[in-house]
Amino acid sequence: MRSILFFLTLLLSSPLLAQPAENLILVTLDGVRWQDVFTGADSSLLFDPVYSRDTAAARKAFWANTPAERRERFMPFLWTTLAKQGQLYGNRKLGSKMNVSNPHWFSYPGYNEILSGYADDRIKSNDKIDNPNVTVLEFINQQPGFTGKVAAFSSWDVIEAAVNEKRSGIYASSANEASRPATGPDSLLADMTRLLPRPFGDGVRADMLTYFTARQYIREKRPRVLFLSFDETDDLAHAGQYAEHLQMVQSIDRYLSDLWQLLQSMPQYAGKTAMLITTDHGRGHTPKARWKDHGTKTADSYQIWLAAMGTGVATTGESTPGEQKNGPVLYQNQIAATLAKLLGLTFTADHPVGAPIDRVTGDK
Repeated sequence: MRSILFFLTLLLSSPLLAQPAENLILVTLDGVRWQDVFTGADSSLLFDPVYSRDTAAARKAFWANTPAERRERFMPFLWTTLAKQGQLYGNRKLGSKMNVSNPHWFSYPGYNEILSGYADDRIKSNDKIDNPNVTVLEFINQQPGFTGKVAAFSSWDVIEAAVNEKRSGIYASSANEASRPATGPDSLLADMTRLLPRPFGDGVRADMLTYFTARQYIREKRPRVLFLSFDETDDLAHAGQYAEHLQMVQSIDRYLSDLWQLLQSMPQYAGKTAMLITTDHGRGHTPKARWKDHGTKTADSYQIWLAAMGTGVATTGESTPGEQKNGPVLYQNQIAATLAKLLGLTFTADHPVGAPIDRVTGDK
């Protein structure tokens, strides 16, 4: 009898029988380097007044003696909560490698690859052209129980083209587009979107507004799948404002902490939700002036990272496969299938799709 009970306990605890997530959050931070995520602030940029106008304030905010202390100061939610409850990939100092597979190393090709699981060379600019590829969001929106419950909120207006809002029927709130007439919090957010400064132009909404608009939507509409895409991190980097770039990443880390707490307070989401966080591309790192840039002329800006936590994601922490010159590499085109698999779905399309990341989905 004891052996039968033991077998049943073992069987029920098997990852093969783990329940899929019922809800999913995908978050992207545009152009955030793995070097800063895993080792914290870069002293060569933080202490240079060319990139940090107030170096004393920057030191106080972001500097510490060790990489572990610096990264926790920089992104406390990522390192005190997600790292302890989920998984992180991309710290190349520990042999964990993740790359884009598209040949361009900039934004729209990266977002297409994240969403469609396919590095399509037809997408080779940041022009706002509707994505010809079916994305995992569109695929999920077509599945029973998900129709009309998939939404995207983005700071950059090209994201609504990347999800092909017109064809897919997914609700997409992007940049500074006019909001429908509303009352209460929606009205306030609409007024702020209309009236606040737009330092990066009409095509980019402040990340703060993107977050709070998405949060209000969650409270009112209860989507099952949400894509939340931030942009100011890349704009500040291109402007050469390293300290401000770090501040924006840190603000987004606080948004994600707030979002996770909100989800755990709502019965639909608590204990039933997975979250993945990643970036569309990396940046330059040496010489330091290349930090502002990315693309094929900027070495190593194909290097990215991934974080995951929540239902269906094993608690394995930071990936440490060890220093291997030709060790295993994860790719951006694997994210789409991984998202679907966390919901118990198999993403298929009329184009090739990268395989899911087994360790994230609990298969290895």
